[in-house]
Amino acid sequence: VLVVGGGVAAHRLAEKLHDHGHRGGVTLLEPATPPPASEPAGAVPALVVPGALPTGLDLRRREVWSLRDGVRVRHPYDVLVLATGARPLVPDVPGLRMADGRLSAGVLAPRPSPGPAEGEPPRGPVAVVGDGPAALTYASDLARRGVDVTLLCRGRYPLARRLDEHCGALLAERLALSGVTVLTGRALRRRVPDGLLLDDGRELPAASVLLCLGATPDTGLARAAGLPVGAGVLVDHRFRTSDPHVYAVGPCAEPVDGELPRRYADFDQDVELDQAEALAEILATGRTPAGSRPELGVPGDPLRLPSRVAELFCVGRPDDFTRPGVRVVTLSGAGDDGHARLAVRGDRLVAAVVFGLPKAVAALAHLHRHGRRLPSDRLSLLLGLPSGPPSSARGAADDLVLCLCNNVSRRALSGAWRAGARTVPALAAATGATTGCGGCTRELTQLCRSLGEAPPAPPPASRTPERPAESRRPREAA
Repeated sequence: VLVVGGGVAAHRLAEKLHDHGHRGGVTLLEPATPPPASEPAGAVPALVVPGALPTGLDLRRREVWSLRDGVRVRHPYDVLVLATGARPLVPDVPGLRMADGRLSAGVLAPRPSPGPAEGEPPRGPVAVVGDGPAALTYASDLARRGVDVTLLCRGRYPLARRLDEHCGALLAERLALSGVTVLTGRALRRRVPDGLLLDDGRELPAASVLLCLGATPDTGLARAAGLPVGAGVLVDHRFRTSDPHVYAVGPCAEPVDGELPRRYADFDQDVELDQAEALAEILATGRTPAGSRPELGVPGDPLRLPSRVAELFCVGRPDDFTRPGVRVVTLSGAGDDGHARLAVRGDRLVAAVVFGLPKAVAALAHLHRHGRRLPSDRLSLLLGLPSGPPSSARGAADDLVLCLCNNVSRRALSGAWRAGARTVPALAAATGATTGCGGCTRELTQLCRSLGEAPPAPPPASRTPERPAESRRPREAA
């Protein structure tokens, strides 16, 4: 298996191929530029070829050509996986590029999957241009490291296309508290020495500029080889292109039915990892894992910020809350400025905006990704509480749902414990509890402790068969 790409999808694919018992070799052709900090740098069970810039793909001969240290290298394959990711968008603004097309000094267009910042922080003030998840993450991480950073947004608040006004205001406040100066309703007009000229005539000091304006799928290699390409490389539900020996995964791929998000700015990295895991199982075993088709692209482009930035999850669009037949559930002022707004049809989630409620964020993200039904107790779901009415009655207590993601009750867990699942991992294997967001791990630990300390239930009393009437008569004394 030859994998073109060095991002999270490529590395996860190599790891899972190994886990599924793939016996053939795996080679990763990593791009010429160093991977961002978010991409794994640890050892993977594969031959990694760093600094290999793919230059051509010959479908008939099944080989990829790359340029490495000025030398052209041929890489044959039996199976090829394109995991080329996406290219950052750079707006046509004077001063951002030099005459030869390269970015000007101090202008950066990082890939839109930032991880925890590493290395030396930039010197001087930094302007982060964009209002998407990558822009927010970079700005927050830089501020946390003591950098003077300004977030430049076109909308009235960050993530304006996805959040309602109340949640947007909470997010802007959270960023400000972390040290980010949030400048909304402004656009970039020109890069000037050590700054940016804005559309209102102001000049924003900026020794460095980070452009976080989204990205487009990197389809150059596939397009040049003649593979069908739309917004991304077109694939079927098994991630296979029109060539049965070539697959595509991650942001560069687009299913033929158009389910994938077209704009990579909102691409969920969890989806990217799920795709890689599903493809690894397909290649290693020939089986198509259950649920792999929905994971190609989740309708409504789910978005979840890293928890180090803010506990935020949203899915769908603002107009989804006003669609016919939708019931809206709103919770505000919970905990530390917690806010939630759900659009529900029946027991299915149509859209959601959740902020500052970590257990609800984790549970809803899991339920939506896997197409699960919502628990009937919406308030407990949002507050991260066991589901069910408060009661001292034994029956009501047993019916409490401890695992909201997989709808596992205390009764089911107790039954599994009595059947021999005496640890949290064993209960997880038996019932699926904790395998969603993991927020119920503490409750399961307490349950195991309480069940272990409880006296064993008395065995059911055996009924002694009644003797015939005559045998029950007192024996007469001799």
